Formats: sequence, C-alpha cells, structure tokens
Amino acid sequence: MGLMDAQEYDPRPAMRRKRPVAAWALMAVAGFIVWLSFRYWPEKHAVDRFFHAIEAGNLEQAYALYTADAKSQEHVGHHQSYTLEQFRLDWGPSGDYGPITSHHIECVTDPPKKSSGPASGVIVVARINHLRETRSLWVEKRTKSITVSPLECTPDCRQCQY
Repeated sequence: MGLMDAQEYDPRPAMRRKRPVAAWALMAVAGFIVWLSFRYWPEKHAVDRFFHAIEAGNLEQAYALYTADAKSQEHVGHHQSYTLEQFRLDWGPSGDYGPITSHHIECVTDPPKKSSGPASGVIVVARINHLRETRSLWVEKRTKSITVSPLECTPDCRQCQY
C-alpha cells in the first residue's frame, strides 16, 4: 500500500472525543456563572425581607430580622446595646430616611481582604426611597443579622472605604 492508496480521513471519531470535553467545559462555565449570580442570595434576601417589613410598617418584625432573633420580644435582655425603641427611632418614620416606602438593593460584596482571614459577613448596598445616596449594611453570613456597615461602598460595589 502506497502513500496515495491510504484511506480518506474520517473526522467523526475525533469529533466524538471532543464533544464530551466541550460539554463538560460548557457546564463548568455555566455552573460558575450561576454560582456568581446566587452566591450572596441568602444575605440579599435577608435585607430584602428586612426592608419589606419596614415598608409594611411592621417594625417589630423588622427588628427581629435585624437582630436575627425571631423571638426578640421575649429576649429583651439580649439586645440591650440596640433596643427596639432605638431601632424605631433609627428606622421608623422619624428616622434619617423618613417613612421608608421603597428600596432597591444595588449590589452585594465581600469586604476588602484583610490579613485576619475571611470576613464573617458581606456588605449589602441599598438605595432607600429613591434617594441619591445609598446605605451600606453588614449582614453576618451565619446568622443573617443586619447592622450598619463600618464600610461605605459605592452603588456598584467597586470601592469600599471606612
């Protein structure tokens, strides 16, 4: 058999080997995109529920979400550093934002990396009552308790500063 008598090249076996690899690569990329989209969903959902409770005028429920204590009314001694009365002054109709009627979560981000290890929470940036400035809130990853963030972040979460 000479060089000119060789069989014609059939690309099908090579394609059968490449298809599973391409499918796995595509699934890995899709999985990564889904993970990026939903990695902060629990914290974002906690802040969303918090603001919905305030908008509905249910400050007791909002306080329970803020402290991550469903029975906060029974555990008055546990929350002496930030009482329900102080919470009403800060987040109620007489607070900095007046009556809160709307909110929009702009972004969620991890705080800037420090040498002390991973952070225990994330920063959720929310726009309240369609105002120009935003409010940065800290949400603990484990308990979903909410506090005012020590860092203020831009609405796109690209820069955070003390």
